Amino acid sequence: MAGHFTDDVRVAAHRLAGVAHRTPVLTSRILNMRVGAEVFLECENFQRIGAFKFRAYNAISRLSAEQLARGVVAWSSGNHAQAVALSARLLGTSAVIVMPEDAPASKTAAAKEYGAEIIAYDRYTEDRTAIGRALATERGLTAIPPFDHPQVMAGQGTTALELIERTGPRNAFLAPIGGGGLMAGCATVATALAPGIRIIGVEPVDGDDTKRSLEAGHRVPIPVPHTIADAQAAEIPGELTFAVNRRLVDEIALVTDDQLVTAMSFLFETMKIVAEPTGAAGVAALLAGQVELPGPRVGVVVSGGNISASRFSDLLGNRGTQGLSE
Repeated sequence: MAGHFTDDVRVAAHRLAGVAHRTPVLTSRILNMRVGAEVFLECENFQRIGAFKFRAYNAISRLSAEQLARGVVAWSSGNHAQAVALSARLLGTSAVIVMPEDAPASKTAAAKEYGAEIIAYDRYTEDRTAIGRALATERGLTAIPPFDHPQVMAGQGTTALELIERTGPRNAFLAPIGGGGLMAGCATVATALAPGIRIIGVEPVDGDDTKRSLEAGHRVPIPVPHTIADAQAAEIPGELTFAVNRRLVDEIALVTDDQLVTAMSFLFETMKIVAEPTGAAGVAALLAGQVELPGPRVGVVVSGGNISASRFSDLLGNRGTQGLSE
């Protein structure tokens, strides 16, 4: 099964070639010194739409001409919304996106600019998946979920494929976990290409649904998380993604909002990288000493950089890293 899915990721890489950016892999001497390892950052904040989610193009590109003629529907707090909206435009179809009323205004605006129709909902009282599925039925649209979809997962797995192809096998691989699609795709590829690698997911302390679920051995729902990491405000892991992550994820590290902001500040001042809170999760776990590394070669996904200048400024305030840079 893992071998078959790894093949799906390689096929996805071909579909994404020339459409998705081959994002840079960056290193920092200062980060290496602080962590005590050689850290390679796969910077998906430089991906189209500013996040790894654009790799969902793989799923939409596989639709039939009839499905494309009818359009697609998705549900998302922001990054998947933009990914589906842009992918739909590139492939000549239309997109309807179900987004929370309190989604970052910059993410909602971007999805609209890509041509999507936005349906707002209250994330604390309404079920976005149910709304999206109902729209699919009513309008004859094809649903493109943000993570619980084999070809979405395969597309997202190309992130790890690119990292390992360019930098060699890792001893550890860190990525944020929300619904679990990025990690499921990447963990499948990473464990196939680098046997013995330690797979570490990172969640906000107030959004630890995957950690609780792994400990329980089944999916555990939690209240809607209140965290600055809006891309990780999942209430329960995906059904398909959890089946994969339950087998392959070795550890879940939890980070606080304060640790996320510290990592955002470090990335900005030291490496000149703008990361949204979720995008900084892996670095936050490393800087906070939340993980025990099994070896000196570490891969980390900086998953996105979609944050407005005003929000970025509000979160960072007067924090700093004494102006360290390379």
